[in-house]
Amino acid sequence: MAKVILDPLIKGIRGKLGGLVYRLSPNGETIVSKSPDMSKVEWSLAQVEHRHRFKQANAYAKAAMADPVARTIYEKQAAEQGRKPYRMAVSDYFKGIDLLSGK
Repeated sequence: MAKVILDPLIKGIRGKLGGLVYRLSPNGETIVSKSPDMSKVEWSLAQVEHRHRFKQANAYAKAAMADPVARTIYEKQAAEQGRKPYRMAVSDYFKGIDLLSGK
């Protein structure tokens, strides 16, 4: 893999531009890859259902981050475990943990 050090203006690029996808790796490096062509993919029923569950998990995480009490709990847990609060909320949704309803 080639490494390119760009000036500070370009260092912050991320997203899709043309046929390329720019990502920021967890260690802070910018990764450039070809944009995948998913136009001919036929998703299985299980994949469609999982995508739907993931959409619900993201909706839960957004609501949890908007709730001051739940956000405080997730921020505290995330600091202890070295994780991101939003990702912990998504994970909790899949585990069946719901801080918003008190279950």
